[in-house]
Amino acid sequence: MASLWKLGGLGLVELGKRVWAEIQEDEIFGRAAQLAYYFLLALFPLLLFLMSVIGLVMGSETDLRDSLFAYLGTVLPGSASQLVNTTILEVTKSSGGGKIAFGILAALWAASNGMGAITEALNIAYDVKESRAWWKQRLTAVGLTVILSLLIISALSLVLYGGWIADYVAGSYGYGESFEMAWKVIQWPIALAFVLLAFAFIYYFAPDVKNQKWVWVTPGAVLGVTLWLLVSFSFRLYLHFFDSYSKTYGALGAVIVLMLWLYLTGAAILIGGEVNAEIENAAAKGGAPDAKEKGEKSPNEK
Repeated sequence: MASLWKLGGLGLVELGKRVWAEIQEDEIFGRAAQLAYYFLLALFPLLLFLMSVIGLVMGSETDLRDSLFAYLGTVLPGSASQLVNTTILEVTKSSGGGKIAFGILAALWAASNGMGAITEALNIAYDVKESRAWWKQRLTAVGLTVILSLLIISALSLVLYGGWIADYVAGSYGYGESFEMAWKVIQWPIALAFVLLAFAFIYYFAPDVKNQKWVWVTPGAVLGVTLWLLVSFSFRLYLHFFDSYSKTYGALGAVIVLMLWLYLTGAAILIGGEVNAEIENAAAKGGAPDAKEKGEKSPNEK
């Protein structure tokens, strides 16, 4: 809704104070730690599901799979990235030719547990109680996992094959090298847009609130993605120069680094949700007819 980008009539400083107060009240950092646990259990099934879908769509093509781990490695700290790559490689080899022993549907079901945990945490951010039947909750979590998977594959395909697409279009329509260069630059913001869209889907469908208006890009999504990228690259840079985890914890260092990164990822998602919830709460108190106060599932409850 338009009131989201008007920040509910709040200034940036006031909004920041309110969001920080809500973060403390809702114990967001503690819940991010819970999410890290669920994310750890859901990460490998999600990657296995992605690899299975890529295998079904692309056949024996491996470039997209390699691209998946290559770009995961750009945000994931080095030791954690190596741990993920090694684990997935061992699982796919042991299951024979990349065919997952417990099946694609089982992998999707396990991966959706992480989305279910996000749903519970965002309900707390909006101060609402879950009233959907368990099967609706699970169906929502599975659906969001599928959407997230499709967005990831689409973004990877765009980045991997974007240069080829630009060359083909330029050659077919005579646009020249300038078009090719422009496309190769534009493809990265488009890939970022896929990430923003993933956050938008999460904030729209995950919490148990009704009669929402769809907004392609919300302030919470922008902040959540920005925080996620910022903490990911900062954490990666810190570990590049001060990687003491492996020295302190040995082989467990990579697991700890992965858990910390998942913790930061969960915190970024939840903080973005708190921003959207607080803006809408302020807008509702300011008289916006299509906004909901904290604890309301629909503006019609007024």
